[in-house]
Amino acid sequence: MATSELVGEDRLRLAAEGKLQSGTAPPAAGWTISADALGMLYRLASSPDTADQALKLLHELQVHQVELGMQQEQLEAAEREAAEALNRYLALYEFAPAGYFMVDRSGVILDANRAGVSLLGVNRYDLTGRAFGDVLAPETRPAMQEVFATLRDEGHGARCRVRFLNGGITANLAASVAPGGELVLIIVSEEPGSRES
Repeated sequence: MATSELVGEDRLRLAAEGKLQSGTAPPAAGWTISADALGMLYRLASSPDTADQALKLLHELQVHQVELGMQQEQLEAAEREAAEALNRYLALYEFAPAGYFMVDRSGVILDANRAGVSLLGVNRYDLTGRAFGDVLAPETRPAMQEVFATLRDEGHGARCRVRFLNGGITANLAASVAPGGELVLIIVSEEPGSRES
């Protein structure tokens, strides 16, 4: 079997054995062999008939300990990458130049980014829990209702033009069903020169 055909566990074992042989194994990170295991190894090593077995067991324990250390390093790296990705997506969401809104399937606002809050000219906490239609001018609410009526499955989207109550801002609205189908994501981009003076 070629190295490229090895499954993850086999690759991990080969890497762990290589690190042991080269002396580059990661530190034990607090893992120790129990007193019972050490006692058993001592008893096996004390007898010429079982000394070879004790060496094999000791090697297996060392390899397993190195594997655990390598897995721990991989988990820590994955956690760092996930945290960095989360921070990037939070920044992308929060500081986007367009208004982002997360609403439930009935149109109740669950969250909004800074641009969305600024667009509506309200406090973020006053916005949460309100129906999205309540922030629209009455004549554009039917267009929004039509958008919601056409949204079906995950990834499905629709668009319309709306006007907000606050400042009479006219905007283009794009809505799509989020993964899982429970939420609707709305992006609102203000039309240039649409603010009432």
